[in-house]
Amino acid sequence: MAELVIQQRRHDLGGFEVGRVLPAAQRRMVGPFVFFDHMGPVDFPAAIPRSVDVRPHPHIGLATVSYLFEGEIMHRDSLASQQAIRAGEVNWMTAGRGITHSERFEHARAQGGRLHGIQAWVALPREQEEIPPAFFHHGAADLPTYEGQGLWARLIAGEAFGARAGVRTHSPMFYAHWRLAAGAKAQLPAEYPERAAYVAAGSVEVDGQRLDVGQMLVFAPGKPALFTGIEPAIVMLLGGEPLGERFVEWNFVSSSRERIDQAKADWRAGRMKLPDFDNQEFMPLPADAKIAAAH
Repeated sequence: MAELVIQQRRHDLGGFEVGRVLPAAQRRMVGPFVFFDHMGPVDFPAAIPRSVDVRPHPHIGLATVSYLFEGEIMHRDSLASQQAIRAGEVNWMTAGRGITHSERFEHARAQGGRLHGIQAWVALPREQEEIPPAFFHHGAADLPTYEGQGLWARLIAGEAFGARAGVRTHSPMFYAHWRLAAGAKAQLPAEYPERAAYVAAGSVEVDGQRLDVGQMLVFAPGKPALFTGIEPAIVMLLGGEPLGERFVEWNFVSSSRERIDQAKADWRAGRMKLPDFDNQEFMPLPADAKIAAAH
């Protein structure tokens, strides 16, 4: 049973657009997911300017989860990680007490190419918000997959559908990628109190309700949901146990406003180490950044 539908809001990042889904006015979080951006799809020409890249910037109190349907992004961080992510792979970066990273479109700059994917943030439990930062890369072969009766599925992180992904998580959650053929059916079980589905391509029907590209359907707890492909579709499924209220400002997430204020001061004063292999520039703190509550 549907609780509400969230429509993505398109934002120009200075060279390509993203669809911001979470946080939204109607719903700030789904389980531990506090941020959900649909990147592209966009066709980059060769020799795109470096201004399109995401320059070094900081995070605290969360884990970033990068997942691509098409394309390649180069990740560099202050732990000396340097890792390209490609379609079907997962970059999971735990910020904890603080990390900085950049995301560069170097492959597209050299050759041109298509970019399409999802950038999500997962809040950390209160008792783990200040854990040491960490970075993990998982190839497509490391992630559980299923195929049959018009459904192809990959479990990106967490536990669901009788499978567990090898990605280290910090609270009960699930994150999955479905490809549904037209007419194919698949069911989302009711095993987590907070669940949502986002259509990244195509369209589906969910318990009699049509869902198109750019829409996230948030489910009421306690009942499974039946999906039917109207046309070939990409669906992202996410959710888990709620973590309680979080404050979000710029790239910082915390259960404490004071902790975010400290992170802002640290970034302004240059006390957060830049990525080892990308430390010649950085993203300044926006002058109009405001703290918003998420729960």
